[in-house]
Order: sequence, then structure tokens, then C-alpha cells
Amino acid sequence: MQYDEKKALSAVRLEHAKECLGAAKSLQKSENYKSAANRSYYAIFHSMRAVLAFDGIDMKHHSGIISEFRRLYIKSGIFKSELSEIISVLFDIRTESDYDDFFVISKQEVVKQIENAEYFVSAVEEYLKIK
Repeated sequence: MQYDEKKALSAVRLEHAKECLGAAKSLQKSENYKSAANRSYYAIFHSMRAVLAFDGIDMKHHSGIISEFRRLYIKSGIFKSELSEIISVLFDIRTESDYDDFFVISKQEVVKQIENAEYFVSAVEEYLKIK
């Protein structure tokens, strides 16, 4: 894949991340907290995929995307290590909200997760400006 194609793919993935973030905010306002948590996670997931597009990396399993992003971009110091914790927390909450029938998340927790997702997407967006 040529650089221009990678850049276009990355832009599409980043736009998807921003759409997920917007959906998370709307869902939080309508008090649909579990779905807001889900969309917050997907905002960071698609952000990671936007970065990995430049490496020609995409996988079916979320764990693979997370692992490669951490290996190539967090462990190498390109992104701050605090992003790794954001990934872990959002992934765990997304998993619980999707699969635990009795999972409850508070408004305060969702607000925090949306803030973390905004921070993550913003960091990726800044990085991609120099690509």
C-alpha cells in the first residue's frame, strides 16, 4: 500500500473514532451509560487503528490491535505510557458493559471514560498531523 493510501485509510479510521466519541457524548446526555462506555472504547480502538494503518497492521481481534499499538507506539515512547492504562480501563469497561447482564456504570464513571477517550483521540490526532 502506498503512503497516500495509508494516509487516506488512517483519516477514515480517525473520522470513525471521532464519530464514536460524539456518539458517546450523546448517549451520556441521554443517560444511556453502558452504550456511552461502549462508544468511548471504540473511539480509542479506531484511533489505534488509524495509527497502525501506517504500518499496514489490522487484525480481527481487539487484543491484537491493542498489543501492536502498545508495542510499536507506547513502549517505544512515541505515546505516553498513561495511554496504556486508558486502553486497559476502557477495554475492561466495554467488555463488562457488553457481556455482563448486571453491569452498572455511573454517570461519573462514564464522564471520566469519555474524558479519557477525548484525551486519547486528541493525542492520536496530534501525532497523525506530522505523518
